[in-house]
Amino acid sequence: MKLVGLSKSYDRVMALDDVSLQMGVGEFIALRGPSGAGKSTLLYVVAGLLDPDAGSIEVAGRDVSKMSGFEKTRFRKEVIGLVFQDARLIPYLDIRENIVVAGGDQNRADQLIVSLGLEGRISHIPGELSAGEQQRVGLARALIHCPELVLADEPTGNLDDVSTEAVVFGLRNYVKDGGSVLVVTHDPRVLAEADRVISLEKGKISL
Repeated sequence: MKLVGLSKSYDRVMALDDVSLQMGVGEFIALRGPSGAGKSTLLYVVAGLLDPDAGSIEVAGRDVSKMSGFEKTRFRKEVIGLVFQDARLIPYLDIRENIVVAGGDQNRADQLIVSLGLEGRISHIPGELSAGEQQRVGLARALIHCPELVLADEPTGNLDDVSTEAVVFGLRNYVKDGGSVLVVTHDPRVLAEADRVISLEKGKISL
């Protein structure tokens, strides 16, 4: 991933101010900073969910900033795995169905279910799961297509120790298998696993 000169403003407030960042394949980067620093905005711009006002975004050799809306949707499905602070599961689908809802290999889903400690909950719907279990399902859904880059926004923000450990384990294993992770976090347990920790303050990277 290569970001060059990214800028994004909301009503004259600079959420991102000339941000440049390079990330290697198989790298785990944690992004921290105070509330309102632009961390989530950066993730959404990289994912093509928000358009930058200026700058370029290259992921897997493709320029996201020049894609059409349709191309961005296909790009996210093929290249990006998204993990939000709330799992955003479909309430009437069980665990396996939520993981493969946008397509994906059933065997791969079952492997992820076991690796994330969810094998005893397969038949359950989201309302029957704890917040931590729901987040693990959300992570499995993000990993089902073996994306090149996972973008995670405070994935352990509201979790207990057991679920946090499972999520961190899942992200670290994914990196060991050659994927890359960019995660927004304040969690010291996640920060400790990162290859690099980068601070963002007032829309700028602080070294």
